[in-house]
Amino acid sequence: MSREIRGVLFDLDGTLLDTAPDMHAALTVLLAENDRPPLPFDAVRNHVSHGSQALVQLGFPDVEGARREALKQRYLEIYARDLCIDTSLFPGLDQVLDACEQRGWPLGVVTNKPAWLTEPLLEALGLTPRLAAIVSGDTLPQRKPAPEPMWLAARQTGLPPEQHCYWGDAERDIAAGRAAGMATLIARWGYIDATQDPDRWGADGALDQPGDFWDWHQAKAGPQWLAS
Repeated sequence: MSREIRGVLFDLDGTLLDTAPDMHAALTVLLAENDRPPLPFDAVRNHVSHGSQALVQLGFPDVEGARREALKQRYLEIYARDLCIDTSLFPGLDQVLDACEQRGWPLGVVTNKPAWLTEPLLEALGLTPRLAAIVSGDTLPQRKPAPEPMWLAARQTGLPPEQHCYWGDAERDIAAGRAAGMATLIARWGYIDATQDPDRWGADGALDQPGDFWDWHQAKAGPQWLAS
């Protein structure tokens, strides 16, 4: 079975999209509503890939249980209201998308972000028509690091899983891609903090910037990347 790459799938927050400015802004509003001072952007950025639960825990470390859950729901309300103010593609990714499309490669997103946030965000950025696959965190009962969302994305693109490359900035992304039989790449520009060691995640490679993908792909295009 060939491992030739013919399709590319992306994690959303911290890989395809720089959502940190808007997610930080929503946390700032929530903190102000509760008479708490704002947190610096740099203190929040690398927690974004872990979602609203992690951000609320960061802002309210002394709050637990039902109160924390209520704060999370309020955070999501605030974030949904201003979902796409300063969010954008990471630099260089638009060119990668263009190049994939020119090759006829299908593109897709597999994210743990819920569909009621994922879909409006992709639509606002004009990305929906470019994506053959969109799998959100509540599309299936399983979420990353389970492989099921990856397999669903492969069915949507019409390619076997092993012909996809999945990009992500969290260990669960790499685990999900590996479990699904896909090639995996670490997006080093993403939300990776100093406590994490991406080199231990077992990915097939790491990209310092999106355009590095083509060098990686060329290096892997030889016989050593084909399984018989």
